[in-house]
This record gives sequence, structure tokens and C-alpha cells, in this order.
Amino acid sequence: MNIHEYQAKDILKRFGVPIPLGKIASTPEEAKAAAVELGGRCVVKAQIHAGGRGKAGGVKLASSPEDAEKKASEILGKNLVTHQTGPEGRQVRKVLVEQTLNIARELYLGMVLDRAASRVAVICSSEGGVEIEEVAAKQPDKILKELIDPVVGLLPFQCRRLAYALSVPAEVVGKLVALMLALYRAFDECDCSLAEINPLVLTKEGQAMALDAKMSFDSNAFFRQKEIAALRDLDEEDAREIEASKYDLSYISLEGNIACMVNGAGLAMATMDIIKLCGGEPANFLDVGGGANKEKVSQAFKILLSDTRVRGVLINIFGGIMRCDVLAQGVVDAARELKVTVPLVVRMQGTNVDIGKKILAESGLAIISAETMAEAAEKIVYAVQGKSQK
Repeated sequence: MNIHEYQAKDILKRFGVPIPLGKIASTPEEAKAAAVELGGRCVVKAQIHAGGRGKAGGVKLASSPEDAEKKASEILGKNLVTHQTGPEGRQVRKVLVEQTLNIARELYLGMVLDRAASRVAVICSSEGGVEIEEVAAKQPDKILKELIDPVVGLLPFQCRRLAYALSVPAEVVGKLVALMLALYRAFDECDCSLAEINPLVLTKEGQAMALDAKMSFDSNAFFRQKEIAALRDLDEEDAREIEASKYDLSYISLEGNIACMVNGAGLAMATMDIIKLCGGEPANFLDVGGGANKEKVSQAFKILLSDTRVRGVLINIFGGIMRCDVLAQGVVDAARELKVTVPLVVRMQGTNVDIGKKILAESGLAIISAETMAEAAEKIVYAVQGKSQK
């Protein structure tokens, strides 16, 4: 789960990370009032769950409270399109009005799980203020990394080593070390999957501050992170993904037109790959899980078909814990209720597969059966493209 910049900064502040003074505003009038409190000159920043806001016109410098009101009116309600939002963009409902700083240097600081090492990694760079992926691709020597031992946590000497490698002035090293340690505590105690400060600025007054902040959280830990879970902004999420979460379905919307229903994340990934291999484009990732019942399958099917881009559906199930007859009945019930008109290909193997196939065959619905993944992918791609199969 992602949260807004202002929410991330509130969390980081609790752990001792220095942040600029700022206030959240939902109207131009509120932005003007916030600017008055901040002394007039300020920055107005769109709050959406995406990077690249500055390049898209979502970050504006204001010279006075009246200018802040004007800049906020230009941003609020706007559909901001960045490289992370996709062409549809995200509507801006709030802005963060923040004090300006005398910036001497911009750095990058982030913490993320290094899956290869099975440890949290601290990543730093002297190239702050730009996408870290761009730095990694063009200037990999600018990326510094320290792995954290989970037994002892991030240690001060590791932070000092990074600070020295970044050529930070001696008088700021201690402050940067304290900031890094505070960020790690926030990452660890809040069950983050990502905590990023970009840029982390060194001011001309000798301070180290988080000018921007991004945090993502492991939803599997929400049972012990009630306050974090309450920060979820449903306006920033796909409506189908929200509906899927109500039924404990793993659903992610994509850009294609072939909907997929699969049990198991690995099989779902393989299914999307084979659709691509056959010349099609998957419309989603959907894992119904191993213990899905008829209602869950039916709801999953409804979510798939609520996407107006969908021109065909591929169901690929390996019945281990999940029985094929349960899946088949759920699909039949949902297809009848929704009066499905798009091509539907079903490939099932495993527990009670013969009973499942019988349910599909006797349903009277125009369901296309397949024995293998390759056959299923070919059939749905040909059906969607309006071609006869080879």
C-alpha cells in the first residue's frame, strides 16, 4: 500500500527525521492561509500516488499567499499525468503547502528489501532529485549500498561510511547519520517495503532534511499496523482492485484486453507470459488463491468483466487445494448472471477435473475448452482477434 507525501512525512517526523514546515490544503483558500502561516513564500505540491509530479506541473513555487492561492487553483482538480500514472493520470484532491529551503546539495536516500541478499538495503546517491532508476542505468557508479543485518539493525558506522562516500561536509555527517538511523527505525517498525527520501537536501544552514518522501507498506502486516492501514486513500486506487481486496483476491489492472483468472501467483505470471507470446495482451493479474470457494470465483469473474476493455477471458486453473468442480460452478453461475458475450476459454487440470469439465459442457454456455496452457492461450488470442485457429 502506498501513501501520500504528507502522510509519509508525518510518519518520518515521529521517528526523528527532519522535514520542512508544511500544511495540507484541499482548497485554494486553505492554501493561501497555509502560506500566510509559512511567511508567504512557499512551494505548492500536488498530492498523488505517483512520482514525476514536478515535470507534470504538479509542483509550483509561490512568492506570496495570493500566489499560493493561484497556484493551488491551477493544481487542484487537475488530472495530473506522469510517467507513473499512465495516460489516464490521477486527479489532484489535495496539495501540500511547504516552506522553501536554502538548498546546498540534493542527495538520494532509500531503504528497500534486497531479495537476492534477503536483507534490507540502504541505497544512497549523490544524484538526488531525479529518478533513482535513471541514475542506476546511466551512472551505476553513483549508487552506494549497505546491507543491514536484521539481528543488529543499521549501525552508525555504516551510515558514516555512506556519508563519507557522499563527500558530505564534516559538520553535517552526524546529522545525516541520525537521519539515516531514524529512517531505518521507521522502515522497520512500520513494516515498510520501501522508504525513500528523494531529494534529501543539505541546506546552506547545515541541516539535513527530507524534502520529499515516499513510503510503501507490506499489507500482510496490517493486522499489527492499524494506524498505517487507516492511511489508505481509496481515491488513488483502481475501483476493481478495491473490490477485489474485499474478497481477498490478488488483482492488478493492466493495459490489455484479455482478462485472466488463475490460482497461484506463479501460474498467473506464466499465463500472462504465454498470452504475450501468442500475440495477445493481458488485461490483469488475478490470483484467486488455492482455497477459493464458488462465491469467490463468481466475484472474481464479475470483477474481470467490469473492465470495459476486456474482449475475452482466459481461465487457467490447476486444481490442487482448489477443486475444479467448484471453479466450474462459480464460472457458470457468474457467466449466466452477467450474460457473458465475450469469448471464454477455460483450461483446468487437477482435482475433480472431469466433474468440472462436465459442469461446463452441460451449462449450455459457449465455453471453449483447452487441455494445455499453450492451447488455451492460442484459442483466446485468436478468438479476441477474430481469427480462426491454425
